[in-house]
Amino acid sequence: MAGHSKWANIKHKKKKEDKKRAKLFSKLSKKITVAAREGGGDPEYNSNLRMYIEKAKQNNMPKENIERAVKKGTGELPGVTYEDAVYECYGPNGVALYIEVTTDNTNRTVGEIRHILDNYDGNMGEDGSVAWMFNRKGLIYIDRKSIEEEELTNKAIESGVEDIEISDEAYILYCDPRRFHEILDDLKKLDLNIENSEMSMIPKNTINLNKEAAKKILNLMDELEDHDDVQNVHANFEIDDKIINQIMDE
Repeated sequence: MAGHSKWANIKHKKKKEDKKRAKLFSKLSKKITVAAREGGGDPEYNSNLRMYIEKAKQNNMPKENIERAVKKGTGELPGVTYEDAVYECYGPNGVALYIEVTTDNTNRTVGEIRHILDNYDGNMGEDGSVAWMFNRKGLIYIDRKSIEEEELTNKAIESGVEDIEISDEAYILYCDPRRFHEILDDLKKLDLNIENSEMSMIPKNTINLNKEAAKKILNLMDELEDHDDVQNVHANFEIDDKIINQIMDE
């Protein structure tokens, strides 16, 4: 595959912290609420809702939190009205950023995102300026300990997986978004440890960064993803594994 989700792989290596987990629950609640409002509260007939509930369960989000978010979306419980938005931006060294947010105030959010970008020599782009640099794919992360590579490869090919990337800890499967749920259901039959599954924007080409530039872009990515309204940040940078390890060890 031309380019892969390096940032997703870096995040996958990071240890989960309680504070960040609490923030993740809040972000997932917003997505579940929006999905339920737009497509109804039954995940059987609402693929977006099904995807976010699945992700919530993978991150051990309490059942009552999920149910409450769904009910806010369907109007059974009162709640804030959220909406999804995408900002196409540029970071330092010309790195393309595709930022997905869920917010109750787009004016506030865009102003705060612009301020973060300004601090790292980045800027907002126009609609369509960045999206063309990415392909939308389904990503499924499977614990390497839960299955042998040959067995997974054979099953993945049968299921329609387009590509498999292998990291130290996980198999990362890429698939057509239209077949995401079908393939995920198929893989669940193998009793695997599926650590995460999500839709992602995969860069068609990547920009290689040295250590100095890498530290700057990773700090920017961290600050963006720490923002309460930001759901996902996709980028087209590439960093050598040795540099990543050096930075993470510092």
